[in-house]
Amino acid sequence: MSGLTFRLNAAPAERLDLSDLTPAKLAALSAAEISKLVVGTTKSRLTVGDLFTVSGSPGDSVAISGSTGLLDFIGTGLNGGKMIVEGDVGVCAGRSMKAGTLEIRGDAGAFLASGLSGGLVTVKGSAGSNVGGQWPGDQFGMAGGTVAIEGDVGDRTGDRMRRGTIVVRGRCGAEAASRMIGGTILAERGFGPAPGMLLRRGTLIGPSVERMLPTFADSGRHDLVVLRVLSRYLKATLGPLAPNPLSGAVHKFAGDLATIGKGEILLTA
Repeated sequence: MSGLTFRLNAAPAERLDLSDLTPAKLAALSAAEISKLVVGTTKSRLTVGDLFTVSGSPGDSVAISGSTGLLDFIGTGLNGGKMIVEGDVGVCAGRSMKAGTLEIRGDAGAFLASGLSGGLVTVKGSAGSNVGGQWPGDQFGMAGGTVAIEGDVGDRTGDRMRRGTIVVRGRCGAEAASRMIGGTILAERGFGPAPGMLLRRGTLIGPSVERMLPTFADSGRHDLVVLRVLSRYLKATLGPLAPNPLSGAVHKFAGDLATIGKGEILLTA
């Protein structure tokens, strides 16, 4: 697999916008043109050449090493190939991704995978608020694809999410799946308070909820074969990042009855 490697020489003094550093956008550029790409977000107009040592040649992969939480919009619009980030990332990693793989070997900031419609995003550490959520000005949040996070995530995961799957090996913060329209969120260590606020459709799966909204109806215990099918799919898609297999036995709560109420929270414990 051919590709480029960007090694950050020192921690930047400002936030950087790395939305242009994807395989497709770099494919037709020469080394000199890549070096002149503006990534700074202030009047100083910092370029790739000011901050990074670049090696390799354009291809189907991009690697970023020495990354910090000041590097924003990594993988924006990725439509194929693979990106690997060694270190943390800032806001909006994987924003509006359509295909390919974004692998983050650290923590991620807010709005991870906002507007994602395809592909796979994996995070070795934890992530901030609004994973797969609606970015201001967008109509919806995540609309497809798969996100897998090994650690915990912040509040409002899946806000206005429309489709796709979010797997959290840790715990979701408050108000997960707020205003959610569809999709699946699985939190292996459970949900914080008030998940599913104004949930229209979609499924939340986890062992516990810190505080259930009163607008969710207790629908009793069920044995759902579809959860065992979901487990097999996640194992095939995520490999070692897949959550522990689901038995299918759940306690179901239907809601949010403050809206059309066709969503569900499935408690596995």
